[in-house]
Amino acid sequence: MKAMVFLADGFEEIEAIAPIDIMRRAGIEVTTISVTATKEVRGAHDILLQADCLFGQIDFSNADLLFLPGGMPGTKNLEAHDGLKQLLLKHANEGKKLAAICAAPSILGKLGLLKGKEAVCFPGFEETLKGAILSDKKVVQSGNIITGKAAGAAVEFGLKLVENLKGKSAAEQVGSSIFAF
Repeated sequence: MKAMVFLADGFEEIEAIAPIDIMRRAGIEVTTISVTATKEVRGAHDILLQADCLFGQIDFSNADLLFLPGGMPGTKNLEAHDGLKQLLLKHANEGKKLAAICAAPSILGKLGLLKGKEAVCFPGFEETLKGAILSDKKVVQSGNIITGKAAGAAVEFGLKLVENLKGKSAAEQVGSSIFAF
């Protein structure tokens, strides 16, 4: 199973790193991708992360999951990348899994990918989830799309990604190993 995580300057570190760590603990191949001109991406709280590759350097056809962490201005920077938006639309049209947390579900909403789907986002971004059925849960899955509310839900969100890619028992095993259950 392959997950691809997109990073832009201003990403929320907890929302990116916790799910990456949890997925890797479950044996999922996770690739971090910078949508900037460099592999070095600076988080919203000034943590510098080196992505595995740049957006233009990778073939996305074998990705099982595309994941967008939130944060500001990270979400705005992700949304400004036209190639990423086209990739999200293509992936969704193929019925593949998409995940976004915090402010990042707004990108999916503005692309029309949340119409008729239950979704959650950081409070204040609800109006961007066009056509979504808003939830008060921390993590929601509706069809092929998984959304999370905020940084505080990052571990639960990461475990939901593992459950989707490797099954419930794998998620429970990782959850138990980090005392999340």
